[in-house]
Amino acid sequence: MRLLTVIDEYSRECLAIRAVRSLRSADVIEALVELMVYRGVPDHIRSDNGPEFTAQAVHEWLGRVGARTL
Repeated sequence: MRLLTVIDEYSRECLAIRAVRSLRSADVIEALVELMVYRGVPDHIRSDNGPEFTAQAVHEWLGRVGARTL
C-alpha cells in the first residue's frame, strides 16, 4: 500500500490523500492536476524524491505548467 499525501507547507492544510497499491507517475500527475484546477499552479513543489516524483514524465509536466521542484 502506498500513500500520496499533499500538504500545503505554509498553512499545513492537507490537500489530498490517496491510498493505492502502486503509485505511478501518472497517479501523481492526476492528483496534482485536480488540485491545480481548484487551487492554481504553485510556484514550487517539494517531494520526498520517490521514484514517482523523479520520473521524467512528472518533471516534464511540471515544466509545462510552470511549477518547479525543490
